[in-house]
Amino acid sequence: MSRTLTAYFSASGTTKRAAERLARSIGSDLYEIRPAVAYTQADLNWMDKKSRSSLEMKDPACRPALADRDAAVEQYDRIFLGFPIWWYTAPSIIHTFLESYDFSGKTIILFATSGGSGFGKTAGDLASSCPKAVIKEGRILNSLPAEDALRQWEESNF
Repeated sequence: MSRTLTAYFSASGTTKRAAERLARSIGSDLYEIRPAVAYTQADLNWMDKKSRSSLEMKDPACRPALADRDAAVEQYDRIFLGFPIWWYTAPSIIHTFLESYDFSGKTIILFATSGGSGFGKTAGDLASSCPKAVIKEGRILNSLPAEDALRQWEESNF
């Protein structure tokens, strides 16, 4: 079994494609972080201040429920953690995921997809949700880099 896990949350499929390519490129296991209630297109309308995603991101204490808690993170040393950037940071469900497991001594390397922003303060925002882990800011994977480039990136994060 791989000692590396690629875990991801994807609301529209973009981050899923990036995670699948990354996992295939580096030979890691793959785990999808799924919300208990799937997001609809209306939920993701960032221009609607009353949409589900807008309300979640306005509330720093919001922790959307997970569909399951069977990620077996204890088996891994490194976790590549992917998500779309929402409001210049990770979606609230990423905090739920990090707070649902013991990441003590693990290295978490972030990757994201984004419509136009970078990581901003995402690594710092997530640190309180897994204080005994090392979080590294990784890469924005919008363009789905070649598998060789992903392997080289993975090798630099050993």
